[in-house]
Amino acid sequence: MIELALAPFLPWIILLGISLGFFGIAAAIFNQWLRIKHGYPLENAWGKSVYPQRNDETIERVRLLSQENGQLRAELGAVKDRLANVERIVTDGAHQLDREIDALRRSN
Repeated sequence: MIELALAPFLPWIILLGISLGFFGIAAAIFNQWLRIKHGYPLENAWGKSVYPQRNDETIERVRLLSQENGQLRAELGAVKDRLANVERIVTDGAHQLDREIDALRRSN
């Protein structure tokens, strides 16, 4: 019975929903336009700036992070080399390992 009572108003209900969606999108676009016009930084969904301001603190932070990244890459390379040696020792036969140890003893 309720469905029949709402049937004549269905086009108006649909029009209201579409118009609310349109006005919501238009308001979001207008809000962004105002923020850009007045120099506010744009924000993503979590409130962080999309285009962060570049100042001395951020430049220094990027420099320190780049330096730390270089150190970690070098350390990772050394760990990979050590792991390759351990894998070689584990997978090689005992005879070849004995020959390499003897060769090292002879070179000292």
